[in-house]
Amino acid sequence: MSTEQHALLLVDVQNDFCEGGSLAVPDSNEIFPVINQWIRKAEEAGWPILASRDWHTVDHISFEDRGGPWPVHCVQDTPGAEFHPKMELPDSAIRVSKGTAFDTDAYSAFDGTQLDSYLRRHGIHRLFVAGLALDVCVQATVRDALKHGFAVELITDGTRAVKADEAPAVFEQLKQEGADLC
Repeated sequence: MSTEQHALLLVDVQNDFCEGGSLAVPDSNEIFPVINQWIRKAEEAGWPILASRDWHTVDHISFEDRGGPWPVHCVQDTPGAEFHPKMELPDSAIRVSKGTAFDTDAYSAFDGTQLDSYLRRHGIHRLFVAGLALDVCVQATVRDALKHGFAVELITDGTRAVKADEAPAVFEQLKQEGADLC
């Protein structure tokens, strides 16, 4: 039996990033069969399941009306910030909230969350990562995981990009930086 511990990290699978949301990622509904299969696999293997979420304050710095690049999205305690109901996230999943300060943005699940400390404390060495959006928060999360010394398996069918035509280049870049694609 291997002593290496794994975890499944699902990045920002929230209503506002899914089809019909205020910042919907194209074809986002296609990831649900894949991520739900990985959730079942993680549960059967006894891996921790972590789910990051944008958890923005009202008047967050990333919003267009504050000069940011994005429309209002994932405001704390609103339906848009909830995890999408098609994701079969177990109650036992660890929720990781990011982007919680008024004047600080966060793309990576590691930004200001102490996720690296949590993972080390629990002996996690390898992360299987999926979620939204590949070219924004998933990419930032994978890069930070690698910087923190974690092995990363990026679940390619479990993510979609805001700019779909850029997805192959993002996959290639993350592979060159050390992520494995699965």
